[in-house]
Parts: sequence; C-alpha cells; structure tokens
Amino acid sequence: MKKLSTTPKADGFHMPGEFEKHKATVMIWPVRPGSWPYGGKEAQKVFTQIAKEIAKHEVMYMLADKEHAKDAAKMLDADIIDISKGQASDNAGFKEGSLNTHVLVIPTNDSWARDVGPTFVTNKRGSIRGIDWKFNAWGGEIDGLYPDYEEDNAAASNICEALSTDIYDAQDFVLEGGAIHSDGEGTIIVTESCLLSKGRNPRMSKDKITEKLCNMLGAKKVIWIPYGIYNDETNEHVDNVCAFTKPGEVVLAWTDDTEDPQYKMSAADLQVLVSTKDAKGRKLKIHKLMIPKKPVCIKEEELEGYEFAEGEDVREAGERLAASYVNFYICNGAVLVPQFGDDNDKAAIKKLEALFPEREVIGIPARQIIIGGGNIHCITQQIPAN
Repeated sequence: MKKLSTTPKADGFHMPGEFEKHKATVMIWPVRPGSWPYGGKEAQKVFTQIAKEIAKHEVMYMLADKEHAKDAAKMLDADIIDISKGQASDNAGFKEGSLNTHVLVIPTNDSWARDVGPTFVTNKRGSIRGIDWKFNAWGGEIDGLYPDYEEDNAAASNICEALSTDIYDAQDFVLEGGAIHSDGEGTIIVTESCLLSKGRNPRMSKDKITEKLCNMLGAKKVIWIPYGIYNDETNEHVDNVCAFTKPGEVVLAWTDDTEDPQYKMSAADLQVLVSTKDAKGRKLKIHKLMIPKKPVCIKEEELEGYEFAEGEDVREAGERLAASYVNFYICNGAVLVPQFGDDNDKAAIKKLEALFPEREVIGIPARQIIIGGGNIHCITQQIPAN
C-alpha cells in the first residue's frame, strides 16, 4: 500500500456511482455498548442478515477486533484474515457458490463503515484507490458523538493495507462517507448543514470545500442542498435524505405532513434540486420517497440496554430517530431497504422496485440499526469493480 499525496482528479480517478458494479462491500461488526443495546446481540443478527444478502452478489469484508473476530466469523460463516499475523487478503473476485465473506481483524471504535472506511475511487483502466479522510466522530470537540475515535480514524488506512490498495492522504479534511453521494459522472450532492458545520472544517469557505471535493472525488460540480433528515445527529448527512438512483435521477426523502419538521427541510431541498443542473447539464429527475408515517423513537426498554462511556452522547426515551428509507444500500444484484414496521414500508419497496427494475429490492427490519444512530447505508461501504 502506498500513501499518495497527489489528488485523484489529477491522477485521472473519480468516485463512481453506488449503482455501478462493485467488487466488494465493507462492514464493521457492532459491539460498542453506547450504540448497540444489550451487547449488540440483536444488531449483530441484522448485520449478519445484511452481510449474507450482499455476499450473494459480491465479496463481503467484515471488520472486527481480535476479541470479537471469532464470534463474527461463526455467525457469518466466514474465514478470518489477520494481517498482523502476516495473513494476506486474497483480494479475490466474487465466486458463485463460494465462501465470499471474510472477517478482517481491524479494531474500530464503532460500526459505521460508510463514515470511517475509505472512499474508493477508480480510473478508466479500472484501477482502485482509497481516500483517507479525517474522522472526528461527526464534530470533534464541538459536537462529536464520542471522544475516542482514534481507531475509527485509522480504519480507512488499515482497510486499504489489508486489501493492498493505495490510498490518498486527506487527513487535512474532515469528512464522512455518508456526507457525499456521487452520480459517477462528475456530480456530487452534499448538505450545507453537515459540511458547513463548525465541528468539521470551520476555516474553509463553501467555495474551498467545493474545490476540495472536486479534486478528491474527480468531480466537476457539487450540488449543495440545505438539509438532511430532522434530528440526524451527524449534522444531517446527505445519504439519509437524497441519493442518486442513476445519473440524472435522485430520490428525496419526503412527507406531505406540513406539521412535521421534516416538511420544510425537504421542501427547501426540493427547491434547490429542481432549479439546478448536474455536471452534464441535465435537469434532475426527482422521485419523492416518503419517510415513515409515524416517527421512530427510542423505547424505555431499549434505553436500559445502553452503556454510555464518559463524554459520549447519550440517548433519551422518546427521542425521535432519523428514520428514512433513502438510507438504502445498492449492491450488485439487490437494493437493501430499511423497514420500520410502518405503514409506508411497503410503499418504499414498491417505489424502489420501479427505480431499480434489474435488481431485487429487499426489505430489512432495521430498528436494531436505527437505534444505533444510522441505517443500512451507514453501515456499508462499497468497493468498485476493477
């Protein structure tokens, strides 16, 4: 693995769309007591379900520390790769009917692979490189969610080392993978509420952040929408509110309830999206995807299962969580969609089936993920095909 000081754009690399072909997906085994109640046992079952669905279509890498690697491998029916013992990842392609899940022994502070893992970029020859953004737990000393994030910040570099993948050094810039979406053709979507938050890059102007994103993601245009999902503790990541389904088309989280605080936020986002063009000069086609009809909130019995560390953000019974069907994950043959036991669950699947006719749309019971603070897209990170 080489650490690169140049930029992906200068080297002819760009961030593909998630809907483009993958080589693999990265996840992280959930064990943090302040995120996953009762030792994470229920969360681990859902992570396993998601990993097994993905492994039907592409290679699956699950990170776990040494203490939990064997447990993860047993539940996932996977082998264990520990680079500290000289074991190398075979870095092989997907094989039908073969063992496609590998546990990488890499420690992290929590399980948000989207945010702490590398953002992967590729070039016209199909070469793959990673980007190592600085991670500060969504806000550092200003409004970060926990103070111990050194292992999370090292995860991107460790993943690339395990996979023998060169990596761009972007430790001078705070960014999480959930804060960006790419159409693969030069357009990036972000939210102002997240990227302009004081806990990330306060000394950089909006124009400078735009320039940085274009250079690091090989992009030509950044679309800034104002807001994400109401009460999203990441300062409103874009991957919870708006996502590309293909070049020129997006889904936008929506509600028709004018009394819901999400209504004004999504309406403001819509106003920007309808009035802008992408890097190719196209007007965006916008598909509204309803949020759950009933707010998803923390229950008293769930609250009792958390063990919060000193300095860690805590939860409260009745707290509204940032539940959104836009937080789906696109893998090679399927789209995995959060389900909340809500009236709008089936409508979300039906909408996405129409938008992804060549993929199977699979609903995943996601309450055990949302009570950790995110959802399916937040716990997955794609590696593009080479």
